[in-house]
Amino acid sequence: MDLHLGGKTALVTGASKGIGLACARLLAEEGCHLHLAARTEADLKRAQAEIQERWNVAVAVHPVDLSRGEAARALAAACAEIDILVNNAGAIPGGDLQAVDEARWREAWDLKVFGYVNLCRAVYPQMRARGGGVIVNVVGLAGERPRRDYIAGSAGNAALMAFTRGLGGASLSDNIRVVACNPGLIETDRMVTILRAQAQDRFGDSERWRELLPTDPPPGKPEHVADLVAFLASDRAAHITGTVVTIDGGSAHR
Repeated sequence: MDLHLGGKTALVTGASKGIGLACARLLAEEGCHLHLAARTEADLKRAQAEIQERWNVAVAVHPVDLSRGEAARALAAACAEIDILVNNAGAIPGGDLQAVDEARWREAWDLKVFGYVNLCRAVYPQMRARGGGVIVNVVGLAGERPRRDYIAGSAGNAALMAFTRGLGGASLSDNIRVVACNPGLIETDRMVTILRAQAQDRFGDSERWRELLPTDPPPGKPEHVADLVAFLASDRAAHITGTVVTIDGGSAHR
């Protein structure tokens, strides 16, 4: 299926590894030029070199801390020509209400929750002025299936789900679509970090995290999420907006 993404330009945040890098690779394979944003310049440059070696697309990198509103606005200004924004940056810690103190909770939400909101606020009018665009928010299953031992992430993801639905519900009048996907457990470094925190909370030993790995279904792969993101960003999904799509192997309904 031709997704008609060739020649478009996408900004992917959290793009140096995991789901973000998988999204960047697939968008490049589909012919998108890229802006890649993450905190660590060395990781971004490795991703840039790999993608440019494999596909004939332009790739710019932006080392940036998106927990700061001014950084989000500067990034948007530097990427004013984008057709697609993939919001993916953010790592909210695992733990229950007492385990995640106020400072860590705020720090995590500044990056993921307010990072998404601030970048959308800056990018949306640019897309409207250029005639349209697509915003894809990579959120997380905990927003629809809250967990006591991932309370900060559950609440933050639920907020981003509501944000996507509220913004995307009326955005088509500006020829902009705002959609989201909720990955379940995906094989990334982030998965290990979350499971370590859950193992510490449950067993008192973070090294027992492998005992929490499900087998039915097993964790998904970053490429599974990238496939969905690329479809949602494409013209093949032209009538989908204000929608959150779950990608979890059915685990939310077991």
